[in-house]
Amino acid sequence: MATKKALTKSLKSLTQLGASPAARPGKVLETFPNPHPQRDYAIHMRIPEFTCLCPKTGQPDFATLHLDYIADRKCVELKSLKLYIWSFRNEGKFHEAVTNEILGDLVKAAQPRFMRLTAEFFVRGGIYTTVVAEHRKKGWKPQPRVEFAPAKKE
Repeated sequence: MATKKALTKSLKSLTQLGASPAARPGKVLETFPNPHPQRDYAIHMRIPEFTCLCPKTGQPDFATLHLDYIADRKCVELKSLKLYIWSFRNEGKFHEAVTNEILGDLVKAAQPRFMRLTAEFFVRGGIYTTVVAEHRKKGWKPQPRVEFAPAKKE
């Protein structure tokens, strides 16, 4: 478990959190110490306002991103993630390329035990595209999932 002193020190290193209201998009992903590194627990983020441009037509592409991860020593700081995601708004990227680029940058910053990015792109030409990219830390083995019986109806 992270000590209060270590947490205070790590929070001082976050440059995006609490920055001026005129936040700007950027490629900086910040992290903070995992408060419970001894435990595997799932972190889920739903990012419904992702946009980038089609690299061929320049038309906007819209997606909802689902980020699921099991942190190791670091967690992703949300404001820096928001500004990072915002930075793709004017970039021309194919769906497959941008999904893998984002996952790669997140893995580099957070070094998680496990991370999955699911990008659900809105319809384009009558076709919905979903891209799923995953990372597993070498040697990491997930704990078996515990299934509970459904509650009885009374």
